[in-house]
Amino acid sequence: MSRFRYLTAGESHGPQLSAIVEGLPSGIRLTAEAVNRDLERRQQGYGRGGRMKIEKDTALLLSGVRWGETIGSPLTLVVQNRDWENWSEKMSPLPEYRDDSSAVTRPRPGHADLSGVLKYHHSDVRNVLERSSARETAVRVAVGGVARAFLAEFGIRVGGFVTEVGGVAAVTPDEPLEVLWRQAEASEMFCCDSAAEAEMKRAIDIARADGDTLGGVVEVQVTGLPPGLGSYVQWDRKLDARLAMALMSIQAIKGVEFGIGFESARRPGSQVHDEISYDGGYRRYSNNAGGIEGGMSNGEPIVVRAAMKPIPTLYKPLRSVDIRTHEPFAATVERSDSCAVPAALVVAEAVVAIELADAMLEKFGGDSVFEIRRNLEGYLEQISNA
Repeated sequence: MSRFRYLTAGESHGPQLSAIVEGLPSGIRLTAEAVNRDLERRQQGYGRGGRMKIEKDTALLLSGVRWGETIGSPLTLVVQNRDWENWSEKMSPLPEYRDDSSAVTRPRPGHADLSGVLKYHHSDVRNVLERSSARETAVRVAVGGVARAFLAEFGIRVGGFVTEVGGVAAVTPDEPLEVLWRQAEASEMFCCDSAAEAEMKRAIDIARADGDTLGGVVEVQVTGLPPGLGSYVQWDRKLDARLAMALMSIQAIKGVEFGIGFESARRPGSQVHDEISYDGGYRRYSNNAGGIEGGMSNGEPIVVRAAMKPIPTLYKPLRSVDIRTHEPFAATVERSDSCAVPAALVVAEAVVAIELADAMLEKFGGDSVFEIRRNLEGYLEQISNA
């Protein structure tokens, strides 16, 4: 069965980030420009740090594409790290460049640092932080661009916006999603509420001046998805479970909810469940479920939110302990952002697109876009007569 699979490789200050994508059908219209649009978005947003001034992320398509279309073979994606020239000795694979005097020995609270050195028996935290860094998400966003291109072949669109930063919550206007996506695109915070955006910026400025960081909440929506993706028959085939895992795999994400999410626990069932109508096809009067019922898409837009904790690298470091001497110290300061919630939105859109591409291939699998479209059209005709 055809499935969308990928692996990433590379370190934050290594020469490049790489990904191999396998299971793509032939016939997907794909160019580097389409992928680079999301890479550029990932580097935007109020509150970003100094590295965004160094890197100008672009993706190279090194295999699997010919003349602007996928050909069915594995796709190779590369995002080069422009800062590599300043780290070529510190991050060299060659033993002659080893310099233990430059070892990082003060793990940061809230990061993978301490658990990583314990797990992998390291004496230098850099061996952990280089791979656990959110820099890895750059190449995942590139893979997400490929997934978007695949989904677009079938009229499926993925978008989103920021709903909260540092306790400042936005009010989402009652507008079509396409309108909201355009509004978010024009905002430095990727937010649809201009008043809330101004408050978010002020909160970020205060946090930055205090050497602190802020987290927030992002919301991703998907339109055009057919009902029936995922399954109720086994736990690991449930679509919401798969999307939740994908979102929780993003660095700093600590919570996920669909539709009204945790609010559904506070309401009676009569105010939670989406009533059903039929008008030439089944519809819901509301979308409290966020487009997923029983682990399957139900034909309504997917709505999923993810909560991002503040970045653990603070310019006013928290207390830690040196792993060599066990003496108390202020934790190591690495170059960081004050707030990366807008960037987290772009990454969240990417992993949602990837998981939905996988679910589409699982349900309508074929070796070409032509074959998948035929399978999808047959299914849609089938359920239209139900």
